[in-house]
Amino acid sequence: MTRRPARPLARQSLLIAAATTLGLVAACKQNAGPALTDTSSPAAVVAETAFAPPALDTIPQGPQGDAIRRGRELFLNTGTAAPRYVGSGLNCRNCHLDEGRKADASPMWAAWGMYPAYRTKDDRISTMQDRIRGCFVYSMNAQISPAGTPPPYGDDIYRDLETYFAWLATGAPAGQELKGRGFVTVAKPAMAPDPARGRIVYEAKCSTCHQPDGAGLRNPDGTYANPPLWGARSFNWGAGMAKTANAAGFIKANMPLGQDNSLTDQQAWDVAAYVTSRERPRDPRQTGSITEARQRFHAKGDFYGQTIDGDLLGDGK
Repeated sequence: MTRRPARPLARQSLLIAAATTLGLVAACKQNAGPALTDTSSPAAVVAETAFAPPALDTIPQGPQGDAIRRGRELFLNTGTAAPRYVGSGLNCRNCHLDEGRKADASPMWAAWGMYPAYRTKDDRISTMQDRIRGCFVYSMNAQISPAGTPPPYGDDIYRDLETYFAWLATGAPAGQELKGRGFVTVAKPAMAPDPARGRIVYEAKCSTCHQPDGAGLRNPDGTYANPPLWGARSFNWGAGMAKTANAAGFIKANMPLGQDNSLTDQQAWDVAAYVTSRERPRDPRQTGSITEARQRFHAKGDFYGQTIDGDLLGDGK
């Protein structure tokens, strides 16, 4: 897993941390994708002991606590808490499990202290606000939301989410790579990842929750009990989870839900290949042809731009 360089300044309090970040964010993404782990910086020191975020009953009263609670609600129910800016069936909690608390599921307490940081995806220094915005662009597919855009910079949505993240990181050292950050790296299996084998794993292990067609399990009110993994309501081709290696790491450590690490490495890679070889909304960075976008943004051998089962992947159809 790629590591970020340590930043020497430790925040003195939750309030100072939130204020500092709010001052930085005017500089400006996404991505998520997944997830919050993508830079090309030298490795930082990794803490060997697991970090434990604070319990819910320790959220303070007053304006600070109110912001934390609003941020938590946005995180858990993004589509209903910020409906103008969400064009997919996902919420933040679908990739960052257990309310952003779970190690090896891109926990927010581990991401908070590592920004601002350079990211190869953006080719610039990204702030935490940039990272959240990226999740709206790629995972939430804000381009087809009612607003047609992610929340504008400076919106209270970012303020509340950042305050929630800062609270989750209470007591965590700033600038230090914490154990459990991001997704695990799963070694390449003996056989090349194969969507056909992955389909067999998906049908046996995943389809009950995510449906045979990958469309997710919807509640009567139209929200999703389990998110769509491909199709029109899923994350788009620019999301980090559309990369097979990222999906394999998430699946290996966290899926099926409640059965962590129950799949072999080969199964994790194969089912990830099946999911990431299905069509989804187009990459918002694509301004020219699919071939050009593949060369610029998808050059590492993923399925974007390939023809699978007669379907040219990347056109969003």
